[in-house]
Amino acid sequence: MKKLIEVQEQSGFDSLMGERITLFCLNYIYTGKLVGVNEKYVLLEDPAIVYETGAFTEKDWKDAQALPNEMYVMLACVESFGKVK
Repeated sequence: MKKLIEVQEQSGFDSLMGERITLFCLNYIYTGKLVGVNEKYVLLEDPAIVYETGAFTEKDWKDAQALPNEMYVMLACVESFGKVK
């Protein structure tokens, strides 16, 4: 089924700037505050890698390991993204 939607001027990563987001990538799940985006990468501040999600209805991830520095993630590896937790 096709669905017609109106695209806002600011959508996608731009609309989530400054928010804590989650990136579901080819091999890993990353979460962090979105502080930068360009045509190839997104930049996460206070990032973590999620090894075990647990129930999505829970407030926190079951096993998310903090990463020591900002993290750049290639957009080519991102399958989906959004505000999850």
